[in-house]
Amino acid sequence: MASYIARRKFLATLGGAAAAWPLAARAQQAGRLPTIGLLGTSTPSAWSHLVAAFVQRLRELGWTEGRTVAIEYRWTEGRTERSSELAAEFVRSQVDVIVTSGTAAALAAKQATSVIPIVFAASGDPVGTGLVASLARPGGNATGLSSQQTDVGPKKLELLRELVPNLRRLAIMLNAGSPGTVLEMREVEAAARTLGLEATKLEIQRAEDIVAAIEGLKSRAEALYVCADPLVFTNRIRINNLALGAKLPTIYYFREYVESAGLMSYGANYADLWRRAADFVDKILRGTKPGNIPVEQPTKFELVVNLTTAKALGLNVPPTLLARADEVID
Repeated sequence: MASYIARRKFLATLGGAAAAWPLAARAQQAGRLPTIGLLGTSTPSAWSHLVAAFVQRLRELGWTEGRTVAIEYRWTEGRTERSSELAAEFVRSQVDVIVTSGTAAALAAKQATSVIPIVFAASGDPVGTGLVASLARPGGNATGLSSQQTDVGPKKLELLRELVPNLRRLAIMLNAGSPGTVLEMREVEAAARTLGLEATKLEIQRAEDIVAAIEGLKSRAEALYVCADPLVFTNRIRINNLALGAKLPTIYYFREYVESAGLMSYGANYADLWRRAADFVDKILRGTKPGNIPVEQPTKFELVVNLTTAKALGLNVPPTLLARADEVID
């Protein structure tokens, strides 16, 4: 009887040790490379620089794609509704960690699995949307980086007012199906009221809604605030062309929009967030539980102004604003 109990204790100890093995070790024990499922919420071309930053940092940490780690890629192409389907694919293929960006995609991944670790490279308000319990103690199976997208909304509005001093009527474009952008829109609406602006919501849910939304503004707005979201990111060139045609100054969160002829952006450096996401993946593959890794916030915020677009809109950019810009596109 004593030997039976001893054997049971040994097996229990062995099982506990196996549970504590790093994911990478367990994957290799199973005869395969540890696998990252990268759920891209835009297109491969739009995200090429972000993926490059992520993969480069992984390499610096000792993870070389195809040699010491495998990466499976899936792309929603801006169609948020596909996130659940693609996350479920990763669960079926039993990847070791799911990496994505944006609140909607991260929530879709979390709904698909409560076991596989999830790293979000950027989430507008991970606590407010229920993605994590708190920034310091995420709990559950998700962690990553907060883009503070909701927090900087009022600041972006102030910058827009500085560039368009006579602004009275503002249009706010958002993907109504994205929890993060709904929270951002509420913050911007409150800030608009404080500044005495009349705000009009432009709700879209698919690419086909964009043309009608902007053309329907006519003379109802003097500037366009675009809430960051995979749908609008994928269609940023179309949005900028329509806004320019309607003579609407635009304000965004990410610099990528301004590089595509948007007027101005203020927010975190997206590529830096993706680079830092690789550090989270490294910790998880080496055995740290995601719920024990605090959510981090951006360390690099940047103001980018497109002078070519300003000239096309007939706007004079104040020298004080140019002096504060991290980059001026001319």
